[in-house]
Amino acid sequence: MTPETLDIRRLSYADLPQVIAIERRAFPTPWSLAMFVLELSKPSGICLAALREGRIVGYLICSRYDTVWHVMNVAVDDLLRREGIASTLLTHLFERADTAGEQYTLEVRTSNAPAISLYESFGFRSAGLRHGYYHDNKEDAVIMWRVVEGGSNGDGWVAPEDQVARRSPA
Repeated sequence: MTPETLDIRRLSYADLPQVIAIERRAFPTPWSLAMFVLELSKPSGICLAALREGRIVGYLICSRYDTVWHVMNVAVDDLLRREGIASTLLTHLFERADTAGEQYTLEVRTSNAPAISLYESFGFRSAGLRHGYYHDNKEDAVIMWRVVEGGSNGDGWVAPEDQVARRSPA
């Protein structure tokens, strides 16, 4: 499958049975239906569905907290991974949300090298660890940040050391 064969649209409540099925196959500690309903109910969030031939094959949940976007959940049907679906979802997110100075954050398992590589390809940089973040096995999460300097065209990414330095120390 190529990204051109995908339709990207806003995720809806009616999509949740398909989303839950993908979620349960994708993660050892899947989100509950209530968690998805909560995120879909937030007017400031961006929740996207990737469809092929009318069937959901991936989704992205991104919430807005004050001045920062938090990429909460990205998942793709386990039989269709590495086909550009997550990349297409992220591209659509950034096309909708990027403006100069926009900030994004996410957490990802330290063992999930393919996801870390994907996020790095979109300008995310590691900014530390959340120790024992994942409840199923107490695995650490890599905290990643992306700061847009020039908007959705990708010009002028801020260097990783400057991204971290921009935020006040914890």
